[in-house]
Amino acid sequence: MKKSPCGNTIVLKPSELTPLSALMLASFVKEAGFPDGVLNVVTGFGHTAGQALVEHPLVGKVAFTGSTIIGRKIMETAAITNLKRVSLELGGKSPAIVFDDADIVQAVKWIAGNVFHHNGQICTAPARIIVQEGVYDEFLDAFIAAARSLKHSDTFDGNVHQGPLISSQQLDRVLGYIEHGKREGVRLVVGGERYDRPGFFVRPTIFTDVKPDMKIAREEIFGPVAVVVKFKSEEEAIGMANDTDYGLSSYVFTQDLNIAIRMANALEAGNTFVGV
Repeated sequence: MKKSPCGNTIVLKPSELTPLSALMLASFVKEAGFPDGVLNVVTGFGHTAGQALVEHPLVGKVAFTGSTIIGRKIMETAAITNLKRVSLELGGKSPAIVFDDADIVQAVKWIAGNVFHHNGQICTAPARIIVQEGVYDEFLDAFIAAARSLKHSDTFDGNVHQGPLISSQQLDRVLGYIEHGKREGVRLVVGGERYDRPGFFVRPTIFTDVKPDMKIAREEIFGPVAVVVKFKSEEEAIGMANDTDYGLSSYVFTQDLNIAIRMANALEAGNTFVGV
C-alpha cells in the first residue's frame, strides 16, 4: 500500500523472514516495463540493511510497518541524521464493538476472517471484541463455531482459511501469551494449543471473562487469539475500547447510523470501520 502512492523512486526492504515475495514483486515490475531504479529491493536484517537505509542522507522519507519498539528506533534515527520524514504503522490491539442491533452473522464472519484467517498477523486485527449484553451469548456461540470450522494447511492449498505463523519464535510468543492467559484464570472457550502436525500452526483461540488490565487484553499478540467481553451502554463500550496503549483501528457493528457516527467521533483510533 505504501509503494503505489509514493510518487517517487523507492527502496523496498522486506522483512528478513519474507524476502522472496518482495523479489517476486520486483520481477513483475521489471516485466511490466518500469524503468530501472524506480522500484529497488534490498534484502537483509533490520539492524544492518534497515538501519543503513534510515541513516542514509539521500533517503527523503521512511515508511515503516512493524513493531512499536522498532518504530521508535526508526523515528529516533531519522531525527538525529537528516530529519527525514517518517510514516509509521505500528502495533495495535484494535477493538470491534458489536451492538444489539448488529447483523450477528455478518459481524461474526467479518471479525473471524480478520482475526483468524491471517493468524492475527495483521496490526489492525480486531483482537478485542466488545459485545453488547443482549446479543453476547448469540455472538459468542457463533464466533466459537466459526473458529472451529476453519481449515488449516499450508498456504498453497486454495481452500485453506489458516496457514502457519511466520516463524518458530512467533509460535513460541503466541503460545506464551496463551499460557499466561490460562494462568490469569480467564475462560478459554476454544483453541489454546498447537495443531497436532508439523509447522507453526496454532488453533484459533478465544478467551472470555477477561479483565481490562490483563496482559492478553492489553498487549498485541500478533496471533490467532481474541478476547471477548460484554458491555451494557454505549458509554461503557467507548471507555473499554479507548482503554489501550494503541490507537490504530477500530470497528463498529450497528444498523443505527447515529450510533455509528457517535462511535466514530468518540473512538481514539486512526481508522474506524462500520459494518451495518
